[in-house]
Amino acid sequence: MKFINNKEVFSCKLCGHCCHGGSTVSLSQAEQKAIAIFLDLDLAEFLQRFCLKKGNRVEMKIVDGHCIFYGDDGFCNIHEVKPFQCRRWPLHPSILKDQKAWDAIRADCPGFDEDACYEDVCELVGKLNNNGY
Repeated sequence: MKFINNKEVFSCKLCGHCCHGGSTVSLSQAEQKAIAIFLDLDLAEFLQRFCLKKGNRVEMKIVDGHCIFYGDDGFCNIHEVKPFQCRRWPLHPSILKDQKAWDAIRADCPGFDEDACYEDVCELVGKLNNNGY
């Protein structure tokens, strides 16, 4: 649970909705290496099997409308080493850039408290950033 001024703002419901859709996650070089090691693969094989290169970016593949690492059990198969963007979702700074983005995220994610507002979420994201998370 994530709180601002003793008010719950967000609590992940483990619904997996954030793992579905057409958008994907870009991976840093450190994330690529960590996932490859976790899967006991060399980096080249990991990249070939699980990623797409788009310009300078390396992105995880989407398969059947969801992240390639979304398991049949409804959980992340690389949870222990999942990328920063996944760990922070939906509280990722780039996603909460304005009210319109917040409205779209809130409509898709059941983890937000019904009374949570854009200002609460921005404050929470700021605190997470300041704490190095």
